[in-house]
Amino acid sequence: MFTLQWWWALVLLPLPLLVRGVISAAANSEAALNIPLLDHAQLPRATSAPGSNWMAKLAVWFFWLCLILAASRPLWVGEPVTQTLSGRDLMLAVDISGSMQEMDMVVDSKAVSRIEVLKKVATEFVERREGDRLGLILFGTNAYTYVPLTFDRQTLNELLADASIGLAGRGTAIGDAIGLAVKRMRERQAEQKILILVTDGSNTSGITDPIEAAHAAYQEGLKIYTIGVGTDAETMRQKFGILRIRPGTALDENSLRRIANITEGEYFRARDIESLEAIYSKLDELEPIEREDHSYRPRKELFFWPLLSGLTILMVFLCWSTWQSRSSGIENA
Repeated sequence: MFTLQWWWALVLLPLPLLVRGVISAAANSEAALNIPLLDHAQLPRATSAPGSNWMAKLAVWFFWLCLILAASRPLWVGEPVTQTLSGRDLMLAVDISGSMQEMDMVVDSKAVSRIEVLKKVATEFVERREGDRLGLILFGTNAYTYVPLTFDRQTLNELLADASIGLAGRGTAIGDAIGLAVKRMRERQAEQKILILVTDGSNTSGITDPIEAAHAAYQEGLKIYTIGVGTDAETMRQKFGILRIRPGTALDENSLRRIANITEGEYFRARDIESLEAIYSKLDELEPIEREDHSYRPRKELFFWPLLSGLTILMVFLCWSTWQSRSSGIENA
């Protein structure tokens, strides 16, 4: 639907006529000083090309019309669009330390890395979170806000897919990741604040203790769900092969469980892609999507079309008038 946001600007359309009337009235008034010598003098008058007078008036009036129409802010208002929103802010904190490249997961009978499985399952989870504000934190030796809280799930998934191992360092700063999430959520007025932290190791980097960070999260109303990733038989790549280590040595399940308990969340163990998918399905049940529909009508600004049209007509007339003047000068010469 076409509409004018500032329709009252149209009252300015007759302004040139009013100005012309005032100027004409002033010109017809009696002169304050009479010069007899000039009363009967034959003064030269400027001549113009035939038809240029009415074309000039037409061009100026068309430009003025376009200028007023642009000033009235024309809009194209689309059909109502319904958007589902919720009062929940949900952050994903993903471990991209060196150990996440371990090839101990199986998808379609092929060995794949932990990070690839995580990306696949997390992408499907994000797609289902319509209405939530979603954000992404990547952590290794340091923790970074990779995607601020947004409703744009497609962009978040694209950036998650581009995240590479070692981007944030080779260590694991779980405490710093939680502290960063607390900082990002502190100024938010959401009804629910959720952090899903995924890691396959223990806190080996950073300056913040994970347990202290969990207590700070609880005070800010941030609930944390922790997910430990990796098979029972942990592996560590060596220079001359793969070294198997005792289960639980790399993954600090006790700390992850304590973090979840402190914030009234829950700890999950993901040993394969099936269990990881089940965990995210369980999270959907624990944090159901709230259906609150808001409708809005998209608007598209159209002011540049009349403005561009008026400037184009004015430039064409000026070019034509200049060409006519030069042609008349050549003929007179």
